[in-house]
Amino acid sequence: INDVPVERRTASDVGVEASRTAWAEPARVALLEVAGRYNAVLTYKELGAYVQQESGIFTSQMLHNWVGDVLGRVAVDGNSRGEPMLASLCVDANGSVGKPYAVAVAATGDELVGDADDHAARERLKCYEAFGAEMPAAGGVPTLTPKLSAARTRERKARANDKPANVCPNCNMAVPATGVCDNCG
Repeated sequence: INDVPVERRTASDVGVEASRTAWAEPARVALLEVAGRYNAVLTYKELGAYVQQESGIFTSQMLHNWVGDVLGRVAVDGNSRGEPMLASLCVDANGSVGKPYAVAVAATGDELVGDADDHAARERLKCYEAFGAEMPAAGGVPTLTPKLSAARTRERKARANDKPANVCPNCNMAVPATGVCDNCG
């Protein structure tokens, strides 16, 4: 972090284009630092605070209204360098990449197919490999963030518990996986 005082300006004084362009440079720096640590991520809130502090350009606009555009700029720059998607390293408070990631992927001309968090997990692994993270001895694997993984596990368990049991229509006993009632044969 730079200890040199930065002139404080507002995004409304500087303009949308100039402020977002100014925020993209420190966003790249922050994401490259995260990419050097296996399974590390940065929250949108942390990134938003960092880019404003580093650029000296502040906004009262809601983060979700501008962070996708900034990440898109970082993604386009990285794409031109042949780099993996640095935007995959940025997540919301729930550990999900959310809409800003989709904006970044679209900015590069790619199409987000399937689950955005699964796509981001694969891209994060590429980032860790490309930017020198110390990888596990067996090599890394694409992983969801711990928060998101736990939430998905809870959802799966809840859905499994909500499934109605297969019940015999004659005796109302649970039918085993064979599909044949043990009581009624």
